[in-house]
Amino acid sequence: MGKKVKKESEPPSKDVFDPLPIESKKAATVVLMLNSPEEEVLVKACEAIHKFAEKGSVCSLFTVCSHVTEDKIVALNFGLLKKLDAIPSIIRKLSPEEDVVVHEFATLCLASLSVDFSCKVQISDQEGLEPLIQLLSSPDPDVKKNSVETICNLVQDLPSRVAVRELNGIPPLLELLRSEFPVIQQLSLRTLVIVTTDTDTRATFREEQGFDRLLEFLCNKEFSDLHVEALQVLSNCLEDRDSLQLIHETGGLQRLLQFITTPTLLDIQTNAVKAISRVAQSSENRKLLHEQDIERSLVELLSLEGDSLRTATCQAVAAMSLHLASKDAFRDLDGIRAVVQLLGSEGGEVREAAAQALSSLTSSNQLNSYAVYEAEGDEGLVQQLHDVIPGAVAHAAAVLTNMAEQEVLRCSILSHGAMAALLEPLQSADTHTLVRATQALAALACDAEGRADLRNAGGLVPLVQLLRSNHKEVRRNACWAISVCANDEPTAVEMCKLGALDLLQEINSSANRRNKFSEIALQRLLDSNLSLKYSLTNTLAPTDITVDGFYDPGQARSGQRVLTLEDLSKQPVNQRRPVIAINAKPLDTTGKVAVSFTLSSCSKGKSKGRKEDEKLRDEDESKPQQEVAMVTEKPWMLPYDAAFHALVTEATKTILPLHVESEQYSALARLVSEVMGGAVEVDRQHDFLWELHLSELRYELQSNIIPIGQIRKGTYYHRALLYKVLADRIGVSCSLVRGEYNRVWNEVLLSVGTPHYPGCQPQPRAHLVDLIHQPGRLLRANTPQAKQYQTI
Repeated sequence: MGKKVKKESEPPSKDVFDPLPIESKKAATVVLMLNSPEEEVLVKACEAIHKFAEKGSVCSLFTVCSHVTEDKIVALNFGLLKKLDAIPSIIRKLSPEEDVVVHEFATLCLASLSVDFSCKVQISDQEGLEPLIQLLSSPDPDVKKNSVETICNLVQDLPSRVAVRELNGIPPLLELLRSEFPVIQQLSLRTLVIVTTDTDTRATFREEQGFDRLLEFLCNKEFSDLHVEALQVLSNCLEDRDSLQLIHETGGLQRLLQFITTPTLLDIQTNAVKAISRVAQSSENRKLLHEQDIERSLVELLSLEGDSLRTATCQAVAAMSLHLASKDAFRDLDGIRAVVQLLGSEGGEVREAAAQALSSLTSSNQLNSYAVYEAEGDEGLVQQLHDVIPGAVAHAAAVLTNMAEQEVLRCSILSHGAMAALLEPLQSADTHTLVRATQALAALACDAEGRADLRNAGGLVPLVQLLRSNHKEVRRNACWAISVCANDEPTAVEMCKLGALDLLQEINSSANRRNKFSEIALQRLLDSNLSLKYSLTNTLAPTDITVDGFYDPGQARSGQRVLTLEDLSKQPVNQRRPVIAINAKPLDTTGKVAVSFTLSSCSKGKSKGRKEDEKLRDEDESKPQQEVAMVTEKPWMLPYDAAFHALVTEATKTILPLHVESEQYSALARLVSEVMGGAVEVDRQHDFLWELHLSELRYELQSNIIPIGQIRKGTYYHRALLYKVLADRIGVSCSLVRGEYNRVWNEVLLSVGTPHYPGCQPQPRAHLVDLIHQPGRLLRANTPQAKQYQTI
C-alpha cells in the first residue's frame, strides 16, 4: 500500500559524517529530512512537521512532499492527519484544478486513512467517493492506484457499494483491468468482488460489457496470478440467471469448465468450482451444466489433493445433486464412493462438505442411499455424529435419515450404535443440528429394535427435554420423534415418567405452540398407555384394545400424576378408591408367573424374570442369603388372575358362537352381571353393599390393587370395565366411557331399522349396554332411558 507504482526510492547513502547541527525555518527543508535513514533526524523532523500542521497548514505540505518516499508520508498521515481532522481539506485537494502531485499525495493519505472505520464514515460523509471515482481515469498511475485502493477500503461498507454504482464507478473499474500495473489490476478486481455482491450492481456490470472484459482477462495467461480474484467476480455475477445466459452465449461457461479440467493453480481451480456451485443454484442452470457433463469433471476433482478444492467440489456436487439426472450420473461414475472416503478427512470443512453432498445425493433416492451403504458409509456417518463441527453433524444426521427408509440399511446403521451416537447431537446448542438429529431419531425408531436401543442408550431423556425448546422447528420435530417412539408401551411409559405427557398437554393448551405433531404425539402416547389414557380422558374407543397389565387408577384430577402399577403396589393399604387390574397370564411350569410386570419396561421384565427363575432353580440351597438377594432383585410382578382367565375362557365358548351382534352384546352383558352380583333394582341399590366387599378384598390381599376377576359385587364402573376387557379378548367391539358420580358405561354400534336405500345396510347407531338393572338391555344413545342409566 505504501509503495509508489512508478517511482523508486533512492538507496540510503553509505557515507558517514561527523555530527552536523542544522537549523531551518522552511517546511520543504524539514520534509526532505524525512528521507534520512537516521532515526534521530526522523524524530526531530516529524516533531517539527507536527507543530507546523497544528497551525492549520496541512494542505500546504502536499506541495513540498514531492521528494519524500511514500512510506514516510504514510507514517505521518495516519497518526497526524487523523488527529488534525484533515479529511475535508484533503478531499478538497482532489478537485481537477489541483496539480497531479497534490492528487498523488492526497489520495495516498486517503488510502492510509480509509482503513479506519471512523475515517471511512468521514470520507463518505464528505462526499469523497465521487472525486475518487473520477481520479480512476487520471493519467498518473500512482493516482489511479491510490484512488482504487481507497475505494476498495470504502466499499467494505454497504452504502459505499451502492454509491459506486450510482456514481457510475463500474466502467472506470473495468477499464483498470487493462492497466499495465498488476497492483492496479488486483485492487480493481478486489473492488469488483465486493461490489458485485449487490444485485443491481451485477445488472450494471452486464450492461457495461463487464463479462467481455472479465473473459478477456481470464483468457490472458499473463494474468494467471490474478485469475483467482477474477473468478470470484465471475462467481458473484453467475447468481443471476441473465448473467448465466449471457456468459453461456459468449463462451464463458466453456472457459470456466476449462479452468476445472485443466491442471492449474489450486486456488484457481477452487474458485472455478465455487463459480460452478453458484451457477448450479437454479434448475435451468443445473440442466445446462449436466449437458456439459460437469459430473465427470467434479468426480475427477474429488481425487485431487487440497482441502479447499475438495470442499468446494463437494459443495458443487451437493448443488448439482438437486438435478435428478445428476444424482444418477454421480452414482454411475462411482462418485458416491469417492465422497464417502472424504468423511474420514482430517479437515473439518471437508468432512462437513462431504456429508452435505451425501445428504443431497441420497435425498429421495434409494439407489444412492444403498450406494452409500455399499461403500460402508453408514459407519463413517455414525462416527461423524460425534464431530465438533455442527454442520458436519447435521448433514450426517440428514444422510442417516434418508438411508433409514430402507430396513436393511436401518438395521446396519443401528448396529453401529447410531442411537447412542445421537445423544450428543440431541443436546447441541445448534438448532439446525437439533432438527436433523430428531429427524434421524424418528427415522431409526420406527421399529422395536431402534426404540429399544434408544431406551438403553438413555436417549429418551434429551428427547423429552426438547419439548421445552422455544425454537418452533426443534419442538415440532421433537413432537414427531416422540409420536414415533410412543408406538410401544415400554417406551411410552418411560417417556411419561420423564414428563412428556405433561409437556405435551402444556404445548397443546397453547395456541402459539400447538402444532399437528404435538397433537399426534399426545394421542399416540395415550394410545400406547391405555391405563393412562382412560384415567386422563375417561374414554376408551373400540380401537383401544386392552391387554394384560391394564389397570384403572380412577379419574385423574388436573395436574395429577398417574402412578404406575409398580408405584401403586408400594403404597400402604389405604381407604382410597381401589385400583382394578387386569392380568390373565397363565402360570408357567415352575408355578411362577410367566411374565414379570414392570410397566416401565415390559420387554426387559420378561427376559429378566425368566433368567432369574433359571438362576434360582440352579442355586445351591446351602446359600439361602444369596437366594434371598436374588429374589429381592426381581421386578415387581402383577399377580395372576385365575378367575379372570376363567371368565375369558367362558366368554370365548359362550359368546363367540352367537352370530347376531345384538345377541353377543346382550349375552356378554348377562355374563358380566352374573359374575358381579346379578341384577340390582334401581330403588334397591343402597342395599347392594359393593363397597364393603371391596374393603374386605383389600384387607384380604393387603393391597390397594384388586384383580378384576376376584370382584363378586361390582357397580357401574366395575361391570363396565369387565365388559370392555372381556369384549377386547373375544373380539367384540365396544367402547368404555366414564361419566360423573362413578357412572361408567359401554357403548356399542348396532345396525337397526330400515335402510334408506334398497340393498344398503342400515346406518349403525350407538347403544348403551345395561349391565346392572336389566342386564342385556341395549339402550339407544341420547334417549331418555339411556340418559337415566347414565345418571341414576
